Amino acid sequence: MFEPKVKTEQTDLLMKAVLELRTEEEAYRFFEDICTIAELKSIAQRLEVAVLLRKKVTYQEIVRKTGASSATISRVNRALLYGAEGYERVLDALERGNALQSYDTNPKIEKV
Repeated sequence: MFEPKVKTEQTDLLMKAVLELRTEEEAYRFFEDICTIAELKSIAQRLEVAVLLRKKVTYQEIVRKTGASSATISRVNRALLYGAEGYERVLDALERGNALQSYDTNPKIEKV
């Protein structure tokens, strides 16, 4: 059984809140309220880095495509290799739902 490192009543409430979101619009509304723009962009950037690492894209190409620092890429890579399997589960689900089929891995670079 998985035991989260950050489990508290507060984080339990956050996870339950996320699980209540049913549409992309609801998710945008919630995350725009709960996160700063920079936090939200940073989280989104890490997810994109995970997508690219999973596709075996090089660090240099990921830096070019996402604007992420090598430290961020390394952190995401460590999570993919040794983490709680959160990225893997989400990426697997996105692939099953074909959400990554049309995902542009050549976006305009937006610095976070």
